[in-house]
Amino acid sequence: MYKNRTRQWQISLSQRGKYPAYKLIADLIAQDIETGKLSPNDKIPPMRDLAAALHINYSTAARAYTEAKKRGLIETVTGSGTFIRGKLKSMKQPLATYELMMNMVIEPAIPTLVDEIKDVALSSIAMNDFYSLMRYQSYGGNDESIDIMTSLIQRRIPDADRNRVITTQGIHTSITALLTMLCEQNQVLCVDSLSYPGIKTVAAQLGKTLFALDRDKNGPTAISFENACQSHSVAALYLNPTMHNPTCTTIPRSRREALCDIAIRYNIPIIEDDSYGLLSESTVPPLAYYAPELTYYLGGFSKCLGPGLRVGYMLCPSQRKKEQVIGAMHSLNIMGSPLIHKLLSDWISAGTLDRMIQAIRTEAAARRNAVYQILHGYDLRMELNAFHFWLNLPKPFNKTPVEFAEELRQLEISAVASSAFSTDNNPPDALRVCIGGPISRVDMKENMKTLKEKLVLLGYPSTASGYRQQYTR
Repeated sequence: MYKNRTRQWQISLSQRGKYPAYKLIADLIAQDIETGKLSPNDKIPPMRDLAAALHINYSTAARAYTEAKKRGLIETVTGSGTFIRGKLKSMKQPLATYELMMNMVIEPAIPTLVDEIKDVALSSIAMNDFYSLMRYQSYGGNDESIDIMTSLIQRRIPDADRNRVITTQGIHTSITALLTMLCEQNQVLCVDSLSYPGIKTVAAQLGKTLFALDRDKNGPTAISFENACQSHSVAALYLNPTMHNPTCTTIPRSRREALCDIAIRYNIPIIEDDSYGLLSESTVPPLAYYAPELTYYLGGFSKCLGPGLRVGYMLCPSQRKKEQVIGAMHSLNIMGSPLIHKLLSDWISAGTLDRMIQAIRTEAAARRNAVYQILHGYDLRMELNAFHFWLNLPKPFNKTPVEFAEELRQLEISAVASSAFSTDNNPPDALRVCIGGPISRVDMKENMKTLKEKLVLLGYPSTASGYRQQYTR
């Protein structure tokens, strides 16, 4: 089998220009793993055979295999030969940690991009006074990081004022600080009846009461929010209006205007969770555009690039509110990690972040198309550039959403039942399914085929009109 691959590699080598042959061979191995042309445990030729097949010298073949081993692509077993390791599959997670499975970010296996990410990261350390990155820093970010984060916010809110911007330790921490600051005893926090589970956890820990707003296909309804303002003491409105977790809804312009108009009339602060804002290509302005004097606009990198990047940013309603937020945040964390903040700043300045985002968008589009082809006819909702979808189950169905999600997770399909997101104790019969994570597109397709087989076995055949793609410009 590897003879067919080496023929293709030889063609690519003949067209490489000045790019080093040993690096290109490692790139080609990675590419063939990602596309499924090479699978784990496939045997590849000995170095001398590779050199002969590709018309290169032995030392180049040896360097190529050394490079591939450094990247974790191949391994040599003494006496047996060299084999493909492939992308390491994520460890099967205990069911108790399903929350950690729902936001597994797409990890594009593009060797040149991976090299750039690592090179910029190493440069961030090598080109700076390392001790300065380990000292205490002013809370809210230094001038460089604030300027860079402001430039990101201005992609969504062009007139964002840097004097109202702070850097944070991620959106979850920001929400915690804001709830401690905004929500008094006997007040309620208005939320979507389907919301990010973290808001439920934080509210429970802080003893805050959630008020679930009725929703339709466009998100929380304006009449439900107005009724809440009239009947309760509302502390704030929390929404994730773009690429909503879990339903993939992007609230349209008219609904945003209506919700913000109510917030302005009743003077209700807005917490806008724009977790997926960096991935979104929607031209609908954020809530902070319609109600800037009331909105705390939150963004971050964990949901878009990787959960290990606990860095975010916040645009506050005013400089005075910014100082209040800094005080609330400081009580939770003395400061963020200067090293991680510097790394993000350098990725952004070098253009690496934009290339990472574009690679994730491209892979997300390919995976979305694969989901559409495999699950065509099922009642599901997807959003452009998202790596999850919302699957509505029929009534009756032979399993509860919780039972079905547990069964799918046993098969390493990242599914979470609607009850995890419900804030009104009346969850719909639906699942959130993640198509990201450290698995190849080929493995993701196999997961979707397995999901379809399970649906059919449980009496849910597809219909011609089920697929819906939500994408609001």
